[in-house]
Amino acid sequence: MASGYLNRKETEVKVAIARRVKNKTPAPIQITAEQILREARERQEAEIRPPNQKITDQTEVADYRLRKRKEFESLISRVGWNKSVWVKYAEWEESQNDLKRARSIWERALVIDALNRDHTIWLKYVHMEMKNKFVNHARNLWDRAVIRLPRVDQLWYKYIHMEEMLGNVAGARARVVVLH
Repeated sequence: MASGYLNRKETEVKVAIARRVKNKTPAPIQITAEQILREARERQEAEIRPPNQKITDQTEVADYRLRKRKEFESLISRVGWNKSVWVKYAEWEESQNDLKRARSIWERALVIDALNRDHTIWLKYVHMEMKNKFVNHARNLWDRAVIRLPRVDQLWYKYIHMEEMLGNVAGARARVVVLH
């Protein structure tokens, strides 16, 4: 290969030669496909999972939260366009009872133009506010959502439904008239 080209021997492809079966009689013990699959499943190694972590004091809770936040922020820096990352992050913060941080994450997601035009992000954000009984926050979000996405009927219906559930039918009518 001194010349830089491959010679005939180096480029040769070896083809397997078909062999004939000499003994065509059935085996004394027949193996079914089910047996093969069962055996393969038995020999398969178990999934490697991290051990369950038991948190015993406040410093461990703080370390756990910091680690999770770093993971989420890393994900956002890589795939910030993916709404499920934002939703999981905000819902995780809500599960930690840190609603201020959860709101911050929802607002950061709404800054991204593609997510701002996605009505499901608005619905999930408002749902968090209503679930935690922050009615005025929810009203403000509904106002922003229906102004930003006036043609999404679902936003209007849910907004009116919330006002009706609160017994504010006149307020719901007034808002619909003003915002339209």
